[in-house]
Amino acid sequence: MFTGIIEATGKVESITEEGSGRIFWISSPISHELKTDQSLSHNGACLTVEQAANNQHRVTAVQETLGKTNLGEWRVGDLVNLERCMQLNGRLDGHIVQGHVDTPGICTSVESKNGSWEYQFSFLPSFAPLVIEKGSICVNGISLTCYNVTGTGFTVAIIPYTYEHTNIKNVKAGGKVNLEFDMIGKYIQRTISLK
Repeated sequence: MFTGIIEATGKVESITEEGSGRIFWISSPISHELKTDQSLSHNGACLTVEQAANNQHRVTAVQETLGKTNLGEWRVGDLVNLERCMQLNGRLDGHIVQGHVDTPGICTSVESKNGSWEYQFSFLPSFAPLVIEKGSICVNGISLTCYNVTGTGFTVAIIPYTYEHTNIKNVKAGGKVNLEFDMIGKYIQRTISLK
């Protein structure tokens, strides 16, 4: 489990194809602290650390992950948002995030607001029941609040700190992001669908 509060950004150093999956080596300020078998959120997708050495760590994304996230589009040099799993003895500064990406979303516009930024994203209409006005959403692993919600999109406001300390600054109109909808909303939708 995660909170959507990004700890660091990492840089994709190498990509190797292995069967239908891909192995990524990522360098970051926290890689030297990681341990084998540790869960780590990469742009909101929970991956297992397989090895850590020389300020880099290795993870593998299988076909299922590559198909449902933007990891399949990563290139060497790309910045990746990283977050270690939450500790139960700390504050939950964002919201409860599983690290299970629901679907890719598409950035439809980016607008500078003189000190902040407004991003609009679209998603498939089938996910509309999971997005509410002023609700929590996870975009590339970042816990954000959505507004101007429609049946196929939403807007988020980005403060300077988030802009500077995550890879949201590299997201442009037309770019693909990872979306994870609020877990509580998913359970409510499931319960209602069974009645």
